[in-house]
Amino acid sequence: MIRADGPEARAARPADVLLTVVGVDAAGAPPHPAAADALAGAGLAVGAARHLAAVALPPGCATVTLGPLAPALARLAAAVAAGTPTVVLASGDPGLFGIVRRLRAEGLPLRVLPAVSSVAAAFARAGLPWDGAAVVSAHGRDPRPALNAARALPAVAVLTAPGAGAAEIGAGLVGWRRRLVVAEHLGTPAERIVETTPLEAAATVWADPHVLLSLADPPPGDPHVPFGLADAAGAGAAARADNQPAAAPAGGWALPEDAYAHRDSMITKSEVRALAVARLRPRLGRLVWDVGAGSGSVGVECALLGAAVIAVERDPDAVDLVRRNAAAHRVDVRVVAGAAPAALAGLPDPDAAFVGGGGLAALAAVVTRRPARVVTALAALDRVAPALALLRGQGYHAEGVQLCAARLADLPGGSVRLAATNPVFVLTADHPPSTGEPR
Repeated sequence: MIRADGPEARAARPADVLLTVVGVDAAGAPPHPAAADALAGAGLAVGAARHLAAVALPPGCATVTLGPLAPALARLAAAVAAGTPTVVLASGDPGLFGIVRRLRAEGLPLRVLPAVSSVAAAFARAGLPWDGAAVVSAHGRDPRPALNAARALPAVAVLTAPGAGAAEIGAGLVGWRRRLVVAEHLGTPAERIVETTPLEAAATVWADPHVLLSLADPPPGDPHVPFGLADAAGAGAAARADNQPAAAPAGGWALPEDAYAHRDSMITKSEVRALAVARLRPRLGRLVWDVGAGSGSVGVECALLGAAVIAVERDPDAVDLVRRNAAAHRVDVRVVAGAAPAALAGLPDPDAAFVGGGGLAALAAVVTRRPARVVTALAALDRVAPALALLRGQGYHAEGVQLCAARLADLPGGSVRLAATNPVFVLTADHPPSTGEPR
């Protein structure tokens, strides 16, 4: 609730606002109708050099060209305190990964006049709907979460930065079925829209600023691919019915075994899968390996929770099962056919890994890549101690639990009995993070 005399109420009343944030349209459209009055009455204007050059300011209006943000914020706070009408110029919609968040954090009263965002303009130039797309940023932050979002989801817009742009994101998407749209210098005479592949993008020098669209692009006629964005109709079809592209799955997780195709009950049981997925902590922006994937049920459930997933499996028949299950649950799981350690060579480093098959050799190959978290499921007691020793010897804090579930089963006459599932040992190992980032 907004109090009538609180700071939120004061910030919401345009008459009291001395600081106006004006979006400069990335698509080249006319500015917001109220922008002319805000500019005409400004005593201070703050923005990038290209934005200050693009607007008409009144005589005597002081300007601050944005470089380091801290001095500009101090100047803005002083202007507001002095009662000077002030304008901040920003690209597109300044509330979308823009300066509005930082200005609000400084406690400054704002009025925002947005323009078409660079993301909306990029999708428009490509002629694609974007109601099912996720928008992420690689600007001024670790680009890996943005890259993993592009690996996990069928339609992702990435706000880029020098060193974290189409070339770098493209290099990280090699091996995923993706096509890329790169939109350079939107709304300017130098505007260029290029459709390309991840491999081609990685080998190209791109002009800044640019926006990257990553779009799932399966091979024609592939029955195992759950979605595609080869055209606008495909893009619309990829949107989830609940309008949440990376939310928790509407149908839940730890699904029953019959939700997956599998052979001879060779599948991680739902009780074990519930614990394993909880320990892996999948979410948008993380990359999870499912090694010895079998049916792929653990990897599929991690993908349902928004993570990028690579499933590694040596059995050709099981490889096909993983693809079928991913398609059935409409998630994009990259499947690598082969056995660890050889199959792991060249794969991007995971944030977390589940080792469901392959024994100690697969576990050893995984820990050499130093994921922050490793989870493994073992059916044989004699493998537990060697696995713990391996993990602890590599600097991991490892612990384990035995799961022994018994399910209710009907008997004649309305009675029930307990039907035991095979006991399974689940080991969880954490490696201390080096960056302080929560795992």
